[in-house]
Amino acid sequence: MFSVETDRSKRLVVISAAGHVSKEEVKHAAEEVRKALRDAAPGIRVLIDFRWLESMRPSAAPHIAEIMDALSAKQVASVIRIIPGPGKDIGLNILSQFHYSHDLPISTVETLVDALDRLLDQNAECEERSVAQIEH
Repeated sequence: MFSVETDRSKRLVVISAAGHVSKEEVKHAAEEVRKALRDAAPGIRVLIDFRWLESMRPSAAPHIAEIMDALSAKQVASVIRIIPGPGKDIGLNILSQFHYSHDLPISTVETLVDALDRLLDQNAECEERSVAQIEH
């Protein structure tokens, strides 16, 4: 199963995968990501949750690349990935080198708590920048 959720108020897209994911499911998810990003302003953040992923077909890699390309084209502000162990990475680190900008902040954490901490840190940094801009 692959799901895509958007929280426009938090400027966040959440992409989750669970169980044994097929090429067709990732292809459908790529379409959903493009649809979710259609009306989003540049600078949206992305949380990728692979805590419950058991396996993904290698033939899904081109569609993972499509998702990354869509995110890159929308100029995402950051990507936070929840990957509970190195065995569940499914090649994201390698694909990221080819489909994301080298200056895009990408964090890989093992737990949801760590991911939420990163999001809160990003919120605080964004607020600090806003306050600094207002003061100048």
